[in-house]
Amino acid sequence: MSRKVAMIGAGSVVFCKLLMSDIMATPALEGCEFALMSRTLPKLKNMEEFAKRMLKDNRIKGDVWSTLDRREAIRDADFVVVMIQVGGVGAFELDYKIPLKYGVDQCVGDTLGPGGIFRGLRTIPVLIDIVRDMEQVAKPGAIMLQYSNPMAVNCLAIGKATSVAFTGLCHGIQTTLQEIATWLDIPKEEIHYTCGGTNHLDWFLTLERNGEDLYPKLREVFEKPEYYKAEKVRAEMLRQFGYFATETTGHTSEYVPYFRKNKKAMELYCDEPGFGGQSGAYYTWCKTVAEKYAGKNMLDYESTKIEGRSVEYCSYIMEAVVTGNPFRFMGNVRNDGYIKNLPEGCCVEVPTFADTSGLHPSTVGYLPPQCAALNRTQVNVHLLSAEASLKGDPEHVVHAVALDPLSAAVCTLKEIREMATEMLEAEREWLPQFKGKKIEPRPTISIPKGTVAVKAPPDPAQAILKRFIKLVEQNP
Repeated sequence: MSRKVAMIGAGSVVFCKLLMSDIMATPALEGCEFALMSRTLPKLKNMEEFAKRMLKDNRIKGDVWSTLDRREAIRDADFVVVMIQVGGVGAFELDYKIPLKYGVDQCVGDTLGPGGIFRGLRTIPVLIDIVRDMEQVAKPGAIMLQYSNPMAVNCLAIGKATSVAFTGLCHGIQTTLQEIATWLDIPKEEIHYTCGGTNHLDWFLTLERNGEDLYPKLREVFEKPEYYKAEKVRAEMLRQFGYFATETTGHTSEYVPYFRKNKKAMELYCDEPGFGGQSGAYYTWCKTVAEKYAGKNMLDYESTKIEGRSVEYCSYIMEAVVTGNPFRFMGNVRNDGYIKNLPEGCCVEVPTFADTSGLHPSTVGYLPPQCAALNRTQVNVHLLSAEASLKGDPEHVVHAVALDPLSAAVCTLKEIREMATEMLEAEREWLPQFKGKKIEPRPTISIPKGTVAVKAPPDPAQAILKRFIKLVEQNP
């Protein structure tokens, strides 16, 4: 039986091509109907043409068509794959450059920090529109496979707004597992692991090979200068907190207050190029690619040959749903008791199974307390960001940025309010939920010379303590 796959954000040329290639490479999914949807017609038509050539050149059965009408793409779909980036490189530039004026230096800026928060504010309204379309016109039981960052904030909002089946998908764990296998010189297929946490700050809770705990060997590796130098932030987090995180050093440096708060910290921990901590690494890459291929079709440089599947979970989940052969993956889902020491209803990344009856997250239980505490600093931002977007509350935008660990390490509350205000005004065209609303200023209070502070009545206990100290001094 053929399945309909709606690809929302099909103008994302590289990613859309990769996921479709994976699906086409899966025999159980042969004959799929691909409905491509994007707001950008030239890129969309280019993707449609390329996908048709992929089917033809690889002699695979299937159908591809495109539309600017999202609802038509989703109509009767079995799977809805979402890979949107609202505002594109233009909005991303604002996410990076405005905070930099206030001293908030981001390497990636798509998950946490002011950039991640505003990317979420731009994305959530569109995601909610997509799930409303799914509720109304997709096949009953249709599954959303959500790839857009900021993953946790977006999925938290979806979980609040709908009962549509969904999971957020990321490749951070797969790629980190390959890195660990390389560092330890062990085939990744022989490593058994358990992860749990929040997206981009998930933790390898266990790492084993044939019953042997691999953590002692991993710790030994990162005591070697050449390995420590390449992964300073994650290595230092492992040394101080005991567990290895599932994202790059550049990503991780933004999620905690220790590594990017001043010049000294940056020079010590974020001195490697690119995603090793470089300022604006992801924005610079996106801008460079956009400029290089401006007015060109990137797919002209791509081969239509399908040689196998990537590490992305998408096709494997679809295969499991179609065949009934269970597939285990790390999914971003609503926390309905899966991690006990993180808030109910937040978004957690936990082992999840897919089969013919849908998606089944599994319970991790309790994270190590120090890991849960680090995750809660993220969850605070996720909750307030989602609340700000869903309710169109500009004050919660300020609250979310104020609780962001990196912003709080660099800025005063006054500066945070000013930064959030500047970003909201600069990005209004992508933030319809804040139409007619603004962040109210809180100007500095002028204190006339000679003003005497009004103090509260003294604490009786303090008064007793002072008298006691005086008696002791008089009678040593």
